[in-house]
Amino acid sequence: MKRIGILYHPLREKARDLSQRLEEFLSSRGVSSWRCSAWDEDKAKPQVAGTELILSIGGDGTILHSARIVASLSVPILGINLGRLGFITEIDGDEVLSHLPGLLKGKGWIEERAMLEAQVADKTFHALNDIVLHSVAVRLVNIEAKIDGTVLTTYRADGVIVATATGSTSYSLASGGPILHPQSKEIVLQPISCHLGLSHALVLPPQSTVDLKVARREKVLLSIDGQVELPLSDGQTVRVKLSPHTARFLRIHEPTYFYGSLWQKLGGRRNGS
Repeated sequence: MKRIGILYHPLREKARDLSQRLEEFLSSRGVSSWRCSAWDEDKAKPQVAGTELILSIGGDGTILHSARIVASLSVPILGINLGRLGFITEIDGDEVLSHLPGLLKGKGWIEERAMLEAQVADKTFHALNDIVLHSVAVRLVNIEAKIDGTVLTTYRADGVIVATATGSTSYSLASGGPILHPQSKEIVLQPISCHLGLSHALVLPPQSTVDLKVARREKVLLSIDGQVELPLSDGQTVRVKLSPHTARFLRIHEPTYFYGSLWQKLGGRRNGS
């Protein structure tokens, strides 16, 4: 590899320090690099062209920023965990320097994950975890859902989640949704604290298009991965479908890593342990 980008959590001193150490490490091996706060997406995006790998330092939240930054160019991401859960991250911060020489020589494998595309008015957003419409106030809102042009229901709920397989272990799971294998391309449609109507999650095929229409006189926010928010006006529709972009992750663990990781992250306990 000749050019590597380093994206880090700007509020964590450990992340900033590690980003500098990695930059020095790469320079000592003749590898060009650049680094930037993962939160400054507009500043980072112009630097991605020609980059062969992104080192994302922080936690799953930093990964979500990183995935949106590199989405259009599909640059692989190595997630370096300094957080708590680390569902998407691959290795801990204290072990990255020992693994990096091998990875620079081509070790590891690439895992691809689906992303979502949300269109509202003249704006387009991409998300790795989920697209969420939720109430501004502590009250129920009415959101009409169409699937491929056919009305499914009008949710009277705190909001509605459209999630990828990656997002199925996040907000969607906390709202009672199913867990999908991370390489699945299906889409989860999940209401949040539904009061009336269809309260169960639906798992939709990859080619589905979901239209979510805000009822009149409702105040609703559109949330992209829980990190970008946009107020919606009453009567406005958000169209959600699979993104043409995918997130690509550099992995060093076995392809079956997800099952053991899932058991561990959700507080499970193996028999006899």
